[in-house]
Formats: sequence, C-alpha cells, structure tokens
Amino acid sequence: FIMAMIDEWQRVGLMVTAFGLFFLFFGVMMMFDRALLAFGNLLFVTGVALVIGMQKTMAFFFQARKIKGTTCFFTGIVIVLLGWTIIGMIIEVFGFINLFGDFLPIVLATLRRVPVIGPILDRLPFLQNDHSLPI
Repeated sequence: FIMAMIDEWQRVGLMVTAFGLFFLFFGVMMMFDRALLAFGNLLFVTGVALVIGMQKTMAFFFQARKIKGTTCFFTGIVIVLLGWTIIGMIIEVFGFINLFGDFLPIVLATLRRVPVIGPILDRLPFLQNDHSLPI
C-alpha cells in the first residue's frame, strides 16, 4: 500500500494538495469565484512543497527549461488574486501544463490500472495505446 511508504508530512501534503485541487475545481464550478480559486492555489502549492520538500520544490519550479511554465503559473495566480479570474486561470492552466505535462503519461498509466477509471480511459479514442501523440 502506497501510504506505508511515505512519511507523515508527505501524507499531510497529499491531503493538502487534494484539497487544493478540490477548491480549484469548486471555484471554477462556482463561476470562477476568486476566494475559492485563491485558496485552492495556496493549498495546491503548499501541498506540493510538503510532498516533495522545500528544496526539491524550488529546484522543480526554477529549472531553466520550466521557467516559462513557472512564470505563467505564478502570474496566473497573481491575476486571479487581482480579480481577473478567467484570464488568470487560462494563464495558470497553460503554466500548469508546461510544468506538470511530463507527468501526464505516468498519471494516465496509473489511472488505467484503477478498476472503474481504467476501462473508461481505454474507450477514449484520443487516449489509445498507439504511443504517438498528435503534435
């Protein structure tokens, strides 16, 4: 079981990250509510820092090849805080994809093994196992 392999701070970090994603999703569902989006962003970034550690978080966000994603992600957060929620979320999602896009194949492979989600993902035509992405 995966929870046995991580320490207490990482468990807390996973929960904080999950709550952050929940608040981001809920903020979008509530017509881009600024407070919910800001709280979700804060929880997500804090949760990532708790899961992988502060030094690794800084090293991850400030890699030379990820600086465009980092800039867009944090600029989007600031724009959300200033009240331009839709524009801020678009910029933030662009930064998020640039930052965490490398993990997408790993996440999809893991989700394919989940009993309910796996068969659904296998039926989606754009997620077939031909190992080629349209570029």
